Amino acid sequence: MYHPHFDPVAFAVGPLQIRWYGLMYLIGFMAAWFLGYLRARRTDSGWHPHEMPDLITYCALGLLLGARLGYVLFYDFSTFLAQPLEIVKIWKGGMSFHGGFLGVLVAVWFFGRRTGRSFFQVSDFLAPLAPIGLGAGRIGNFINGELWGRATDVPWAMIFADPSGGFVPRHPSQLYQAFFEGLTLFLLVWIFSAKPRPTMAVSGLFVLGYGFFRFMVEFFRQPDAHLGFIAFGWMTMGQALSLPLAVLGIILLWGAYRAKGGGQGLRDN
Repeated sequence: MYHPHFDPVAFAVGPLQIRWYGLMYLIGFMAAWFLGYLRARRTDSGWHPHEMPDLITYCALGLLLGARLGYVLFYDFSTFLAQPLEIVKIWKGGMSFHGGFLGVLVAVWFFGRRTGRSFFQVSDFLAPLAPIGLGAGRIGNFINGELWGRATDVPWAMIFADPSGGFVPRHPSQLYQAFFEGLTLFLLVWIFSAKPRPTMAVSGLFVLGYGFFRFMVEFFRQPDAHLGFIAFGWMTMGQALSLPLAVLGIILLWGAYRAKGGGQGLRDN
């Protein structure tokens, strides 16, 4: 089947164009606010619904700045050295989850200092709110017809507008990522966090889940053309960045339950 070739512009208001990719970010932020509002309404949450606008604003700024800078550093540094002004042209694409993740960590730290909470008190509350936005972002990639998968002959293969690749059938890996990094990860972390867990445990499960799902889906995703495989003849940049996340998630979970066994209590998320 052929990719539908969606118009990347959802609608226009005069000269202002609203693109689907930007709308996906908006959907992610709105979903995070709504889910955070629901979680904060619990009497035992330790949070208040009126904190959600500030929390989401902090994280949105950290995400957008970090995602763009991460793409520059991890994926296309030479281009931005030659044309520094390209860094501000977000509408042309080029956002990195791993950079956005680091940006959100900085935002979490600042928000925790402002509200008198520890880093992991904030991150444990935030982790269940994030996957819907991750999935929406991958839907945006699919609408744009970018970041497609490797050539395949599976029945659901899709032909993208890919002159460099010869218009061959490919895995719709954007949809795989939307399903695993978005919906599946959301269900795992949301259900896990519904009961009191040791501090760091919810954050650990989110990091482990994302790192694992991203590492596995990368086997179906076409490596970035300007990078190719960066190690062992099969490892992509996405896998190289995701593997440490999975290891970090295991360490956080181990540390959380080890601390619990040592006498520290549970916390609400």
